[in-house]
Amino acid sequence: MGIDALYVMVFAGLFSPGPNVILLLASGVRFGFWRTLPHVLGIAAGVGITAGITGYGLGALLQTVPALNYTLKIISASWIFWMAFKLYSSARLAPVKGKDKPFSFIEAVLFQWINPKVWAVAFAATAFTSTYDPQDAALKLAIAFSTVNLGVCLFYAILGHLLAPLMARRLVWRIFMGFLSGLLVFSGFLVLLFNPV
Repeated sequence: MGIDALYVMVFAGLFSPGPNVILLLASGVRFGFWRTLPHVLGIAAGVGITAGITGYGLGALLQTVPALNYTLKIISASWIFWMAFKLYSSARLAPVKGKDKPFSFIEAVLFQWINPKVWAVAFAATAFTSTYDPQDAALKLAIAFSTVNLGVCLFYAILGHLLAPLMARRLVWRIFMGFLSGLLVFSGFLVLLFNPV
């Protein structure tokens, strides 16, 4: 039995750097794996819900109604720029100091509703379920996205946790956090300029 092409496509789409990956890496470094785990689980649940909704046709609606499309892009980019600012501000702090805390489960779930990368990958994935009835398509997409993304999220949270000892030096910490915040700003501009959401 071969690997389902949908799972391969979802893995390729979600493993590549985007807002979730960058934030999980930063959270793993700042707060450790266990405190980042609710963020991981929230992303996995949130992308499953978002992908499942596209199976019911919401993705097609967003693609065909320019006002909804534009509004989602503005909200998404604004939120990403805000997170980049928060991440950049944390570069002045030691990894666990300050009032910042990791995303909660609910915050991570809700972020997926405005995460343009998740919507874009989910739109593309609907091609693999075009012959399914809406309920079956929604279920297949939800399961594929949640299970694949759980593995992706665990990888980046653990990687961040393992990188934490390297961040003990203040200069390395500032460079690392500055780099991650720069990646977020870049992804925000991609949303506004190129993302087909």
